[in-house]
Amino acid sequence: MIGPYVLDLQEVDQTRVAVVGGKGAHLGGLSRIEGIRVPGGFCVTTDAFRRIMAEAPSIADRLDQLSLLDPDDREAIRTLSARIRRTIEGITIPDDVAAAITHALGGHGEHVAYAVRSSATAEDLPTASFAGQQDTYLNVVGPAEILRHISRCWASLFTERAVIYRRRNGIDHHTVHMAVVVQRMVLPQASGILFTADPVTGNRKVATVDAGFGLGEALVSGLVNPDVFTVRDGEVVAKAIAAKQRAVHALPAGGTREVAIDSQRREQPALTDAQVVRLVELGRRIEGHFGRPQDIEWCLADDAFHIVQSRPITTLFPIPVPETDDRENHVYVSVGHQQMMTDPMKPLGLSMWRLTAMVAMHEAGGRLFVDVTRRLASPASRAGLLDLMGKGDPLVRDALETVLDRDDFIPSLPDTAPGGPPAGGAPAPIETDPGVVTELIERSRTSIAALERDIRTKSGPALFDFLREAFEEHKRVLADPLSLQAIMAGMEATWWLNDQLGEWLGEKNAADTLTLSAPDNITSEMGLALLDVADVIRPHPEVVEFLQAVEDEDFLDRLAKLPGGTEAREAIEAYLDRYGMRCVGEIDITRPRWRERPTTLVPVVLDNVRNFEPGAAERRFEQGRRKARAKEQEVLSRLRALPDGDRKADETKRMIDRVRTFIGYREYPKYGIVSRTFVYKQALLAEAERLVQAGVLPEKEDIFYLTFQELHDVVRTNRADERLIQERKDAFRSYHALTAPRVLTSDGEALTGAYRRDDAPAGALVGLPVSTGTVEGRARVILDIGEADLEAGDILVTTFTDPSWSPLFVAIAGLVTEVGGLMTHGAVIAREYGLPAVVGVEGATRLIRDGQRIRVHGTDGYIEILS
Repeated sequence: MIGPYVLDLQEVDQTRVAVVGGKGAHLGGLSRIEGIRVPGGFCVTTDAFRRIMAEAPSIADRLDQLSLLDPDDREAIRTLSARIRRTIEGITIPDDVAAAITHALGGHGEHVAYAVRSSATAEDLPTASFAGQQDTYLNVVGPAEILRHISRCWASLFTERAVIYRRRNGIDHHTVHMAVVVQRMVLPQASGILFTADPVTGNRKVATVDAGFGLGEALVSGLVNPDVFTVRDGEVVAKAIAAKQRAVHALPAGGTREVAIDSQRREQPALTDAQVVRLVELGRRIEGHFGRPQDIEWCLADDAFHIVQSRPITTLFPIPVPETDDRENHVYVSVGHQQMMTDPMKPLGLSMWRLTAMVAMHEAGGRLFVDVTRRLASPASRAGLLDLMGKGDPLVRDALETVLDRDDFIPSLPDTAPGGPPAGGAPAPIETDPGVVTELIERSRTSIAALERDIRTKSGPALFDFLREAFEEHKRVLADPLSLQAIMAGMEATWWLNDQLGEWLGEKNAADTLTLSAPDNITSEMGLALLDVADVIRPHPEVVEFLQAVEDEDFLDRLAKLPGGTEAREAIEAYLDRYGMRCVGEIDITRPRWRERPTTLVPVVLDNVRNFEPGAAERRFEQGRRKARAKEQEVLSRLRALPDGDRKADETKRMIDRVRTFIGYREYPKYGIVSRTFVYKQALLAEAERLVQAGVLPEKEDIFYLTFQELHDVVRTNRADERLIQERKDAFRSYHALTAPRVLTSDGEALTGAYRRDDAPAGALVGLPVSTGTVEGRARVILDIGEADLEAGDILVTTFTDPSWSPLFVAIAGLVTEVGGLMTHGAVIAREYGLPAVVGVEGATRLIRDGQRIRVHGTDGYIEILS
């Protein structure tokens, strides 16, 4: 060590990120691994960077300005960040800092060539790699040039791309510091990148090697296409050798230049297969040291591999941890794709969902998964599972079949039980009696009322004991045999009608019309009820004007002071009393409910005021009922004209009555679950308030980053681990950058599935048809219900919809989602309202631009983007 400003690579490891940055810390760790060659060098520490920043106090003010800029205002960021960089580069390095650097150069060779690499403290981290955000300079020769390039590295902390990257990852500019790695150059015959896991599929057992001639800059800059090798189990299983026209070589006096590759060498591989396998073995050693898959930069010189950088691969989805370390292959199915919430959940939400679920769940990347390995392995249960998954989301079924096609991944187990539906077999038959639904709804209301009454007297550790008992009641309600029978009766009647009327009459998805305005659908009623709220508000222009400017959540208190405001407030309050426990992503208890954040509903109410006439809710419901009745009469009439028509018509009539009796109830159990969850949440937040008052936690919402048991322990001991809470916050933020896979294997392979269809026009976006009809209109790509701004005839395009989105459905003409299945909420409500809908359209919110005209083919399952 040379003062506080320079540390040799041999002196640092992963614990010194704050001093030498992510890259320096990783290189120091690499240099300690036996058998790994790391070019010698040293780190200019963050203390030197702080000295430089202190030389220009104006920079602190400019960083404040930078933090206030919108990350999308690229011009303003470009201008201000360039000014900061010029200031830093213009500062003369203090004599003692320069002397320490020069002294370190003397120890490694003052006049040999070096690579000068930026190493920020927020870089090469498990949650954010910052790859390519700061600068690297190769083949720098001589102390003066090295000092100049160190200044340039310091300044590169404020490149436009680095500033935007930090803003989008929620990292404060003031908290990030820059170290610099000065490392002896390797002049290689070949160089490239090694990924110790497949960066595309996520498979941890597959490594990929990109290789080219000369320095790696040719590959990084895109100057040449690399040779690509795929390695599994110590063997090259695939390779693609590129025609490499050019390479980047080091110049004797410093710097680099492009050179043409001799025509006879261009199509020769940069590495032999044996060298590739040897490189991957080194990579596995590095991966084992750091404990996660790595993105490794390497050089080959004199048949020896030198490692010049290693960072975590941050784009890989984590693998769920099995209950036992059985070292067997496992297959996991995403819960979020079934529940229409693929966003990450906070720890309290994850643990509460697991405590109240009917099946064992595994956690990864802030999402929940179910292990279906045993059911896939047994031929008896496999068919039922695939059928169930296919009805929910065909892409999940296709992904599972992709795994099954690999005969060696899941061994086939002998059948130990008869086939059929999971978990207790098919529900028993049920009479088509509306009284069944009435009884089930009353049971749910009674159970929730008892929960609300009994929880009021509970606090402290006693609350958690009470909640564990409440969770058992929660699961009992979920597993109520009569409720399951009613749900299955409606779904099976739907499938029967679509299948039989398709066969007998050539009708596609006839049940879509036959289920319009079905009774007892709490989710569709929720959307229509907001039209009634708009009817109360519409006659009062001062109320409308007030709501257009609403920003804070206490607006209901001020609303009553306006003419018509009392009636408006009462209407909104009544709506919140019935539906205020709902919100987007409502399976996560930590998400803000409408009752907690009523401003979420204001844009939807205002859209309804603008787009509809009074009485729209009743008219729409009656219109749907008339259409369903007319469709029923038409279908029965056509059936009676067929051979054996009376029998077919009678069977169909029984199924129509059955579907209209039970299909609406399918939405009610979810309403009951969310109602119970809100009661739990209010009680836990009351505990959180007591913890804040006692100084145990700084904020109530900190409890969201603890599991249920951890929160119980905090309440019991009055002690909280603030470091753990901060780590959980950082991890949760990083999970937003990950895309949840539909199916995930224990090898880490993420499978999304595919539609095996060729009936859509070229260029169309293919999905699952869930509600018949064709509609053309303006696409509104909306990711946040609170930012909705809809006109009549718009088509909603979003990632997923859960019941909380149903108030938007009354204003739209069609629906496109990235996630969903035939019986998921968006599909059910689209059919209820008669909206053409296609779900499960991979990448829809990226491929369809807001404002484009599109045509939705809800009968055939595809979307055309119109000129």
